This record gives sequence, structure tokens and C-alpha cells, in this order.
Amino acid sequence: MNLSDPVEAALGVRPVPGTPRPFTFPTAARGRLSGGLPLVTVHLPGRPLVSASLYLPNGAVDEPSDEGGATVLAARALTEGTRHRDAVALTEAAERLGASLRAEAGWDATVVGVDVPAERLGPALELLAEIVREPAFPEREVERLRDQRLNDLLQARVDPARRAEEAFIETIFAAGTPYARVAGGRRETVETLDASILRRAFARSGDPDRAALILGGDLAGIDVAGIVEPLFGDLAAGASAAGAMPVPPVIGNGLDRTRVRLVHRPGAVQSELRVGHLGLPRRTPDYHAVTVMAMILGGLFNSRLNMKLREEKGYTYGAGAGFDFRRFAGPFSARAAVNTDATVPALLDLLAELRRIREAAPTDAEMRAARDYLVGVFPLRFETPGPIVGALGGIVTFGLPDDELDRYRPAIDAVTAADVLAAARAHLHLERLAVIVVGDADAVGADLEKAGIGDVEVVREAEPVADES
Repeated sequence: MNLSDPVEAALGVRPVPGTPRPFTFPTAARGRLSGGLPLVTVHLPGRPLVSASLYLPNGAVDEPSDEGGATVLAARALTEGTRHRDAVALTEAAERLGASLRAEAGWDATVVGVDVPAERLGPALELLAEIVREPAFPEREVERLRDQRLNDLLQARVDPARRAEEAFIETIFAAGTPYARVAGGRRETVETLDASILRRAFARSGDPDRAALILGGDLAGIDVAGIVEPLFGDLAAGASAAGAMPVPPVIGNGLDRTRVRLVHRPGAVQSELRVGHLGLPRRTPDYHAVTVMAMILGGLFNSRLNMKLREEKGYTYGAGAGFDFRRFAGPFSARAAVNTDATVPALLDLLAELRRIREAAPTDAEMRAARDYLVGVFPLRFETPGPIVGALGGIVTFGLPDDELDRYRPAIDAVTAADVLAAARAHLHLERLAVIVVGDADAVGADLEKAGIGDVEVVREAEPVADES
């Protein structure tokens, strides 16, 4: 390169990040319908596609253990028909309005929503109310959805990454508690689900303060309250926290030392690695410091784990780590997939990075990279009404302050290296880790034992076979 040429010289200069642009989260107006249901609206001029979501305080964590998977399946069945329309008629009614109906459930909430052009908001909300107030749960459709889920569970046993996740949560959470399984349930419970169970799951009441109807889009000239009051005004009537299903305790499995579980996959050329322990709930006081710490450890491409395991050692296409924040304490995990012969070296390097982030404060460059990314990407998440509505739904679901989204960027920017070090020391427990390896036990078992990471348990299962029907 000829550095005397200004063009070539400019091409040789590595670009640096710019200053994050100013951003203010859109102002939300809050009120309540006559029955107590919170109504949240966000006027977004120039966004003619309105997103409306009804958040219900009914998540997979709230269901009894013998009905695991019912809440997720019930949400999927909502758009399969009502008492007045079957699935085809419901789809056609939505398409005539240019609307898209959706329903899903996770650990903490069930969300039923519609996206529609603003001029047809009223009829679309009528469809949404019909789905919520008069679901049919047709037996035939329920059976189809249940069979799909059972097939998915069979596929999960074949997939080493999903098997590693399953083994990990079974190790860190106490048996019989909700988080010790996936939200969609296990085969033994999903097999028993029918329309009557799904109806009961969907009708389960919960804390009315964790419910809300949220709308975002160009609402100019639209009497939102006048439209929704006849449709949803009495929806929260009679709901109370006292009427909710008692929540089983979400607790860890009582690990008092590091435990290694090696799930045997004969002839596997790769090993799936999961390392971690019980994590934190969303409403943790040092949430922002933990978020920055997790980005430095394993959330960015240039995170410590990725730079060590991928860039320096070439063990993997990617390594990461983070906390799964839920209403109750979810998991913390570090993860990677590596060649079989790199299994133990990669594990040792991963554990070394977990120790290192607890031992010394991060560098100024690491702090800048993590904070600038989190602050800079924040506005990009909210360029359309749907994500804005979803973020406001998170405030309701997790019981966060109304100004949480306004405070996010300043709070992230204020995190110091000392805060990150304190968060790592407080929340990373290296003396009692669950270490999961899904790979060829005959090839790596002896080396795992010699490494002295922890007590090694080899799990030899019947070889999984995918359903080819």
C-alpha cells in the first residue's frame, strides 16, 4: 500500500465507533379500563401499522408439574379457532383486514396480539377479543399441535445442543420445579394434554398487576379507550393474586461442588459444552452491571470467551455466556461446541476465563466495547411498533418501574469496571458449577477424569432415533 496516497492511506485506517446517537424511548400513556385492566398506549407518528398485545399473567412457571407444557400449547391453540369461527375462517377474517394474529406463551406470560393498519384497528381488536374471550380449543387441532410437540421433543433428543440444554437445566434446578424442564414440557406430560387441560390452563388466573393491553403505532384521531372498553373492559374482573395457581419454588439443585455430567454420544465428532449454575431474576438490583459483565465475558464477538476459544485457540465457531433473566432466577450458562479432541482443553480455558473475570477489573477497552454496544444497539431495537410494545410488556410482566426503559442507557453508561468486578464476584460461583458435555464418552471420559474439574458422571442413554414418518 502506498501511504503517500491519501485514498490508500484512508483505506488502511481501522474505523472506530462513533458517538451513540441520542434516543428517548417513546412516551407511553397509562390508564385502566373499568374492570381494572391496565391500558398502555404509545403514539408513534408515521407508523401506520399498529401493534396491539394483551399480556396475561399466565406463564409456564405457573402450571402444575403434571401438566407441563399446557400453557405453551394452549397459547398455540388460540388461533386455531373460536366458538364462532374455525381456523380457516379466523385466518380469512384477519387477512381481509390486512391483519396478523399471534399468540404465544413463555415462562412468565401469555401474549395474544394483532398487527394491523391503523384504519382497521377496531375490527382487528374485535377478532383479538374473540380469540381471548371465546377460544374453542378444537380437539382435532389440539391433537395435531400435541403431536407436533411430541415430534419436536423426539428431535430434541437427537440434537446434541438441545440435549445439552436439557441436561444442564436438569442439573442446576431441583427436580419437580418448573425450570427443571423446558417451557414446552416433557414427553410424559405432553402426551396427557387434551383440550380440557388446555382450557383450564388458559383460564388460570394470576396477579392482575401483571396483565395489560398495550398498543403502539400512529394512533392519531383514534379513540383507543372507546374501542377497547366494550371489548376488554371487564376482562380483569374477578382476577386476583389469591386466585392464582400457587407457584412451586424455583430453586437450585443444591450443588455444593462442581458436578460434571458426560452424556454419551457414540462416535460424535464434536462435544457440546454447557457450564453454569442458578442465575438471577430480572429484578436484581445490579442488573445493569451484570449485563455489562456478561457482555464482556461472552456476549460480544470480541468477548473473552469467543476471543479465547475461537480466535486464539480455534476450538469452536463461537462461544458465549449470559444470564437468562426471568421473573424468578433463571440459569447462567457459558456454552460452546468444540471438536472432540478439544473437549477438555476448551473446558479448561472456559473455566479459566470464568476465574479471570472474577480476579481483576476489565480493561478500559473492554468497558467501552460493552457499554457502547449496549447503548448503541438499544435504539435499533425500537424502530417499529412491535418491539416497543414488547418492551413495555416486559415492564408489566417483571413488575419494573415505569421509567425503566428511560433509565436503561444512562444506567448502562454509568457502570464502572469496579461494578463489573463486584458483579462477577457476587454472581459467578466457580466452586459449584454444573458442567455438561454431550459427546463421545469413550473418547473424552478418561481425560475429563484426569482434568480434575469435578466428579464425573457418565450418562449412557439409548441411542436416539429420529422419527422419519
